[in-house]
Amino acid sequence: MAGTKLKLNAKGHEISVIAYEDQQDYISLTDIAKQKNPNAPADIIKNWLRSRSTIEYLGLWESLNNSDFKLVEFDQFKNESGSNSFVLSPKKWIESTGAIGITSRAGRNGGTYAHRDIAFEFASWISPEFKMRS
Repeated sequence: MAGTKLKLNAKGHEISVIAYEDQQDYISLTDIAKQKNPNAPADIIKNWLRSRSTIEYLGLWESLNNSDFKLVEFDQFKNESGSNSFVLSPKKWIESTGAIGITSRAGRNGGTYAHRDIAFEFASWISPEFKMRS
């Protein structure tokens, strides 16, 4: 199922969206993160994924929306999250748990995208102002 690529404008920043026919929009976390650090948006996303509350939110979202979600692997991430040595990339999260709420592709047209529910959670973490306006 191919999606249509669209662009949103948020306070002068372009944010890519892939809109699917089933109305499941996936919003670019990479573009949102560029507002915080244009040189290293992947680092911003990885820092967000380190948080226990983020892992708990993603686990709940996947449990509600993904019948193939691997709970044993999720529990391992949840137990490790928040510690100083815990590091998690979107790719590792997806491959280990079978997650569908986040997609990640390397390369020129790549980036990390997330279902709109997850993208709004990420944007709220980036900017409290976003949370107040949504």
